[in-house]
Amino acid sequence: MADPIFALGQRFEAALAAALGAEHAKTDPALRRSVHADYQANVAMALGKRLGRPPREVAQAIVDRLDVADLCTRVELAGPGFINLHLRDETLARELTDLAQDARLGVPSPTPETVVIDYSSPNVAKEMHVGHLRSTVIGDALARTLEALGHRLIRQNHLGDWGTPFGMLIEHLLDRSAESGAGEAGSDAAAAIADLDGFYREARAKFDADPAFAERSRRRVVLLQGGDEATLGLWRRLVATSTRYFSVIYRSLGITLTEQDHAGESRYNPELRGVIEELSGKGLVTESEGALCVFPPGFTGKEGQPLPLIVRKQDGGYGYATTDLAAVRYRLRDLGATRLLYVVGAPQSQHFAMVFEAARQAGWLAPPARAEHVAFGSVLGPDKKMFKTRSGETVKLAALIDEAAERATKVVTEKNPDLDPETTAAVGRAIGIGAVKYADLSSDRIKDYIFDWGRMLAFEGNTAPYLMYAHARIRSIFRKAEGEGESVGAIVVKERPERALALELLRFGTVVSEVGDTLEPHRLCGYLFDLAGAFTSFYEQCPVLKAPEAATRGSRLALCNLTARVLARGLSVLGIEAPERM
Repeated sequence: MADPIFALGQRFEAALAAALGAEHAKTDPALRRSVHADYQANVAMALGKRLGRPPREVAQAIVDRLDVADLCTRVELAGPGFINLHLRDETLARELTDLAQDARLGVPSPTPETVVIDYSSPNVAKEMHVGHLRSTVIGDALARTLEALGHRLIRQNHLGDWGTPFGMLIEHLLDRSAESGAGEAGSDAAAAIADLDGFYREARAKFDADPAFAERSRRRVVLLQGGDEATLGLWRRLVATSTRYFSVIYRSLGITLTEQDHAGESRYNPELRGVIEELSGKGLVTESEGALCVFPPGFTGKEGQPLPLIVRKQDGGYGYATTDLAAVRYRLRDLGATRLLYVVGAPQSQHFAMVFEAARQAGWLAPPARAEHVAFGSVLGPDKKMFKTRSGETVKLAALIDEAAERATKVVTEKNPDLDPETTAAVGRAIGIGAVKYADLSSDRIKDYIFDWGRMLAFEGNTAPYLMYAHARIRSIFRKAEGEGESVGAIVVKERPERALALELLRFGTVVSEVGDTLEPHRLCGYLFDLAGAFTSFYEQCPVLKAPEAATRGSRLALCNLTARVLARGLSVLGIEAPERM
C-alpha cells in the first residue's frame, strides 16, 4: 500500500457506492493531510451541493458505511461535513516496514509508455548560456522522474545544427584555417573555434561588413543543402567540436544527455519534402503569398484572420515549423512514442500548439498518443531583468558552473575546516551545482525566478544545501551508531513526531507519480523540504542513540535510515547528489 491514501481511497469508493449509489463510487474523496487528524476527506462538501443535501448529512451517510476499522482508530465528523481519520500505530508501522523493504521506495509502476522528451537544444558553434539552464535542468529531472516510474525514455537533444548561418560559419572556418596555415581546409577546426561565441561573432561581423564574404556564404549554404561532400565534411567538423563541448557541460551539471541523444535539425532535413507532400496529399496545405502554409483551426491573428503555420517559405526553404512537424511524425511513427514532451520556454507556446494541431490534422498525433509543451519562465537577475553579467553580457553556463562550485567550496571550508582539500572540493562542487539546479526546480516552472546566490546556497529554507545537510546529518548518526554497536530494528510508531515523519515518508511514491503526471518538479522539491522538516522535529524531540530502550533505539534508527534513503532517492530523481559528509 505504501501511501495510506490508496487504501483509504478504495474504502471510500465502496462506502460512496453503498451510501449514495454506484454512480457516485468514483467520486474523488478529496483525501488530504490535516492538522486535525492524519487525513481529512472533504468529499461531502462537493456532493452535498450536487445532491441538494446538507454536507454533514451526506458525510454521516458515508461514515456509516465506511469500513476502516483495521486501518484507523477512529473516524470523526467535523464542521459542516469534514471526515477526519486517525490511523492506527500498527498501520503506520506495517506500511513503513513494507516501504523500507521496497527497492522502489513506494514509487508505483504504472503501465509503461514510450516517452520522447525534447530538452536542452543548444545551437552548434555557440556556447551554452544561462538561457539553456532551465530547459536542460527541468528536462533532465523529468526524464529521471519518468524513468523512476518505469517508462521507456527516449531523450532527444534537438540541436540547432542546420540552416543559413552555417554557410557563414563554414566560410569563416575556411578563412581561419587558411590564415593559420592549417593545411587541409578546416583540419584544425577545434583550435579555430575554441572560443565558440567569439568565432560566431567574428563570422557574423564579417558577413555584415563584407559583401564578398556574404555572397560566398550564401553559395556555401546552397552547397550544404545540396549535399556537397566537401561542405558536409566542414559542417561535420563544426558539429563535432560543438558536441564535445556540450558533453563537457552536461557532465559538469550531472545531466544524463549523451551524444547518442543528439537529434538536431539536420536529422530531419531529408524528410522535409516528404512532410510537405504528405500534408498536401491530405488537403492541408494552402499557398499564401508564395509560401506553403497549414492553417490549424482555432488560431487567428490580431484582426481575426486565420493564422498560418508556414511549412515552406517563399524562397523554397524550410523553417522551424516544418522541422518540428517532421520530428513529431518521426517520434510517433519510428520511435513508437505515445507521449511527446517539449521542454521549451513559454514564448514558444503558440508555435507548439499550432504544430501539435497540424499533426493531429495529419493523423499522426492520434490517441492514445499526445504531445505536451512543458513551458517555463525566465531566469532573472536581482534587478528582475534577464540575468546577465555585470558588464551586460549573457552569462555562460561553464562560468556559472565554476562560480557555483567556487562559492559552495568556500562555504564548506568555513563550516568544516578539518575536511581534507579533495573532499572539500568534491562536496563543494556537489553543493554548488545542486544548489543551482534545485533553485530552478523548486520554483513553479511556468514562473520567472530570480537567480540569487545567497538564497540558493543557504543552509536554511527550501534549498539544496538544507536537504543535503539533513541527509549528511543522518549518515553521521549511523557512523556513530556503528561505533556504539547499535543497529536498525523493527519499526514502532508511538510518539507524535514519529507519526508526522511516518506520514511524510509514506507520501514519497505518490509525489513522484504526481510529478510524472503534472510535469512539475517543484512538487517533489516541496515534499523533500517537508520531509526534512519532519525529520528535524523528530530528531529534536525523539532521542535516537540516547533513547533508554534498545527496541526504541532500533526503531528510530530504522526511521532515520528510511528518511536518508528517501531524501537521497528524491534528490537523485531531481538530478542532485546527496553527499555522505558535509
